[in-house]
Amino acid sequence: MEDDRKSMEEQIIESYKRDEEMMILVFAQWCVNNNLDPHSLYLQAYPEQAGNEALSNALALTVSLEEAGFISDDTVLGVLSLYGNDDLGFVVTEAISQRAPSAGTED
Repeated sequence: MEDDRKSMEEQIIESYKRDEEMMILVFAQWCVNNNLDPHSLYLQAYPEQAGNEALSNALALTVSLEEAGFISDDTVLGVLSLYGNDDLGFVVTEAISQRAPSAGTED
């Protein structure tokens, strides 16, 4: 029974890690789509986490703006909020407010 519980805990942890990696990928691709530097935004939120490996891994998976699907501002903010990533959400919100009014919306 103890082994089953440990196995279940390990599965939950692995699932959370995969989901967290997807959250980081959504953030990174949104940055690429909006001509923003994901490392710079991330460091504004988390200055103590320079050289974040998960972000670097996610950036390796991003595609060019021409190849990417649309990611709305609400989507990236929702995903960040889902994982309690409020500091990064605040920085993203600031970046959204600083760009041209028509940017980031799908026509």
